[in-house]
Amino acid sequence: MKKLFIAIAIAISISSFAQRALTTAPSGGNKKASVSERIGITDVTIHYDRPAVKGREGKIWGQLVPVGYSDQGFGSSKAAPWRAGANECTTIEFSTDVKIEGQELKAGKYGFYIAYDPNESTLIFSRNNTNWGTFYYDPKDDVLHMKIKPVATDKSVEWLKYEFVNQSENAATVNLVWEKLCFPFKVEVDLNKTQVESFRKELRTDMGFFWLGWQTAAQWCANHNSNLEEALLWADTATNPNVLGNKNFISLSTKAAVLAKLGRMEEAKATMMEAVPLGSMLEIHQYARTLLQQKKTKEALQVFQTNNEKNPNQFTTLFGLARGYSGVGDYKKALEYAEKALPLAPAGPNKTNVERSISLLKEGKDIN
Repeated sequence: MKKLFIAIAIAISISSFAQRALTTAPSGGNKKASVSERIGITDVTIHYDRPAVKGREGKIWGQLVPVGYSDQGFGSSKAAPWRAGANECTTIEFSTDVKIEGQELKAGKYGFYIAYDPNESTLIFSRNNTNWGTFYYDPKDDVLHMKIKPVATDKSVEWLKYEFVNQSENAATVNLVWEKLCFPFKVEVDLNKTQVESFRKELRTDMGFFWLGWQTAAQWCANHNSNLEEALLWADTATNPNVLGNKNFISLSTKAAVLAKLGRMEEAKATMMEAVPLGSMLEIHQYARTLLQQKKTKEALQVFQTNNEKNPNQFTTLFGLARGYSGVGDYKKALEYAEKALPLAPAGPNKTNVERSISLLKEGKDIN
């Protein structure tokens, strides 16, 4: 009896294992693939299977991939689009809300299909992302339709692929390319909205217990001229020692930048004057260079002078004074400091630049 029980147990075990599939390559000689791109802070990820042309040039579009919708002879769908790949359902996932060719689409993972037409194909985003191919396609699951024009390509692409092109800070074009045809569609994100919402969320976590997080958020808003009133509150937090803030060159200069974008120029100037003595030699020097670029030559000279008082007899501060005096047109004084800086200049481009500047100052020309 004991042997019988053992035999039954072994048989059940073998039966159970027999139902488990071994790992093999996708059927039909296709390849599995995925491609991902971050647009702003939005992750866009596409999972798909890659069929090959296999000598079928001229027989893909309108034949292997039928025009419009077709009855594939299996499953519940009698009018199914192309699966935009091979085998399983092609999926595309967005970590935040996006716009596809100007139409809004919520964050999420979608089944992606195409109803092919040589003149105007239809892109389909379906809430059902688990179907095998389009055998069970149901238009009731569709979330978004849009028309695009397929684009002919010069070279044949053997293996179907998705790629991201024409990237910018807040957009990219997704191309589906196979054989000699490309299906492009533009994905856009509301960068200001998504980034600010992310800042608000993260600043409520442990990241909000250090001044740098608040400063980073405020600086981003200043750089993008966005959400400035709230950015000023963030900058205030970053610079307030009573609420985890820290008054330093970075935090104060960020606050000044936000104030300037809000048009509160006197407050911005006063805040920068508070920041300058707290800066490193290079931070102060770079700020003075920025003032020169803004044609604020007198202010720039004052900052260069402060830097030299704090860090005397340094190459950076001496040459900074040369730039400062040149900016206000005092080439004689500028030449004096450029010649003092020359022996301290590091070999290479810095020394060459000082030598060039000395020549220009002797000719009565500005070195900035």
